[in-house]
Amino acid sequence: MRLRRIGVVAAFLFGATAARADNLALFHVAIEDVEAHNRAAIGYLQDKNFDLAAVEIERMKESWGAFAERFSGDRPDKLRDSKLYVAMLIDVPTRLVTATIMINFGKPEIARSALKSIRQEFSNVRRDGGVEILADCVLDAHAAIAGVAEGAGDLAAKAEAYGGTVRRCDTMAPPPVRDSADFRRLVDGIAASLASLSAAIAAHDDTALHRVIDELRSFDTVLVLRYG
Repeated sequence: MRLRRIGVVAAFLFGATAARADNLALFHVAIEDVEAHNRAAIGYLQDKNFDLAAVEIERMKESWGAFAERFSGDRPDKLRDSKLYVAMLIDVPTRLVTATIMINFGKPEIARSALKSIRQEFSNVRRDGGVEILADCVLDAHAAIAGVAEGAGDLAAKAEAYGGTVRRCDTMAPPPVRDSADFRRLVDGIAASLASLSAAIAAHDDTALHRVIDELRSFDTVLVLRYG
């Protein structure tokens, strides 16, 4: 049932012809089904709602099982020679088990780390095949905000680099996402905060600078939890 639903969504999002020509579109949708539960579980762990995190991990295991059944032996053409792909098939189930055990042992940070590692591994596999989607760009933005959050060095250059990455994410987002109110609030909010950051830098206003950096970190946190 889950695979049939994924196939229908793939045809809707990417077009039936593309889905027949190459299963990359179906692969993306199947991975997104897994990643959606992963993001939810990470968010619940962050909020200390461990019971709901455990539920999402169980749903993620089910979704991963459907993905592995479909794509363990039938990879998209661009990922056919990826050595990282094989490692992913082994690592993900192990990390899911680790996350469950760590929640039960009262060690949510280790569970969260395991789930974040899965997210990064998915991104690494895609990039290994020369494939990039919105989630990968969002992780790039998350890495770039660290330099801004330090508030040291050439902050203006770091802010410009971060802004450029977020603009790239905006361009990469599928139209239904790019045009959604939630995504626009985040991306447009980041753009406005970066403008305020530039003004604070020019005015040597440390109070405003720290406030705006906190705003940017808040936007980034939500962006990663929803789209990373």
